[in-house]
Amino acid sequence: MNKENGRNKGSKLLAPPDGAHSVLLHSCCAPCSGGIMEELLEAGLQVTLFFYNPNIHPRSEYLLRKEENKLFAEKLGIPFVDGDYLPERWLLDVKGLELEPERGRRCTACFTLRLEATARYADENGIPLIATTLGISRWKDLSQVNSCGLQAAAKYPGVGYWDCNWRKGGGSQRMIEISRREGFYHQEYCGCRYSLQETNRWRQERGRPLVERELGE
Repeated sequence: MNKENGRNKGSKLLAPPDGAHSVLLHSCCAPCSGGIMEELLEAGLQVTLFFYNPNIHPRSEYLLRKEENKLFAEKLGIPFVDGDYLPERWLLDVKGLELEPERGRRCTACFTLRLEATARYADENGIPLIATTLGISRWKDLSQVNSCGLQAAAKYPGVGYWDCNWRKGGGSQRMIEISRREGFYHQEYCGCRYSLQETNRWRQERGRPLVERELGE
């Protein structure tokens, strides 16, 4: 079977690796995962959503994104797994990388932490395939995300990583359409405290209102 970007060539039908029928989808938020979840269900796959994002700051922002994602998963009948919120662990993993730019080494460390937790949960629960919503955003480096995912899954022989390009096949447009349809929360920064600082520097340089969040919350 010819495959292109995780789909059967010449078709929009998803083609998971090795004929897997179930997938653990790591999700960063409802806007990024909404279209992917619907597409996976349409393909007849058994989907479990794994929300593990200790990078999100502050806690109020984390809870807002988590609850919105949980509610949409429940609406679709998809099991929702709530990973631990341990920002201290995340801060430890990115220590010394605070000044790295977006798509730099800090992001690699961040993706690695989250996807290793995803692969570990899949291994412990007999789910043969993991995927992530992280790469659908145009602000992310898809090859960087997929490299971290492949390395994470490689630690568990029974787990594979699906390096599908979710932006293709109308995925990016579908993400926007579902976000509008569902009235999802409009996020103003990637999620971590350093992306918040970078966003506010960019806004300040252009005379735009700052995103008001408490860095110490």
